[in-house]
Amino acid sequence: MKKNMGVLDKMVRVSAAILIGILYFTHIINGTLAMILLIIAGVFIVTSFINFCPMYHLLGISTKKKMNQSQEKK
Repeated sequence: MKKNMGVLDKMVRVSAAILIGILYFTHIINGTLAMILLIIAGVFIVTSFINFCPMYHLLGISTKKKMNQSQEKK
């Protein structure tokens, strides 16, 4: 798996997952909607930690900054 997620993308995903968790545990969302959003939050967390989004891969998208040759040598 080639990493395809940038720092800002990961921060947005983790923030969204935390917000969904807060909404669920404060009983603002419940039922089927809550279960769907919790699954999405879980996917956001997992993809953020592994730095890879399968959907981005299928669409040929990458939010990761490209490094120039001097940075790759470090």
